[in-house]
Parts: sequence; structure tokens; C-alpha cells
Amino acid sequence: MFAAAALGILAGMILAIARAALGPTVYNRILAANSFGTLTVLLIAVLGFMTGRPDFLDIALVYAFINFISTIAVLKFIRYGDMGWPRNVPDEPQSDL
Repeated sequence: MFAAAALGILAGMILAIARAALGPTVYNRILAANSFGTLTVLLIAVLGFMTGRPDFLDIALVYAFINFISTIAVLKFIRYGDMGWPRNVPDEPQSDL
């Protein structure tokens, strides 16, 4: 049963890669990459159950957090053209104290 789930997840990952390659807009590509990351988390969890290693769930959780943060960072970069740091802010004067 877990093997069938793993094969279904792999099929979804292949479809997500195809969508990322063929997406008409950058947002479709980002959504496909996020979906691929989510499916990777599911695959790691299923493989952990198949092999009897529950510590794979910890790896899956860390990968899920990295996937979420990187998606937010990429979307912020696309929206602002950089990471949204303030521009042209003068440096504070150095005091000679």
C-alpha cells in the first residue's frame, strides 16, 4: 500500500516538473516548484514509513520549512526586484567619541 502511494507521489512529482518547465507565467512555475517540494515532503514521509525509520519525519519537516521560506523569498524577490531592503538609506554618521 505504501509502495502504491510512493508511485502516485512520484507521478505527481513528474507532473509538477512538467508544469514548472511549461508554465506560461513565472507564478505558475513557482507554484509548480512549491507543489514539487510538498510532494517531496510526502515522499520522504512515505519512505520513512516503508523502511521503518520514523526519523525521516524530522527530515521531512525541516524540508517543509525550507520549502515554505524559499517560496516566500522567491515571491518577494519577484515582486520587489530585490529582497525588499530599503534603498538609498544614508549611512548613519560616525561619531568620534
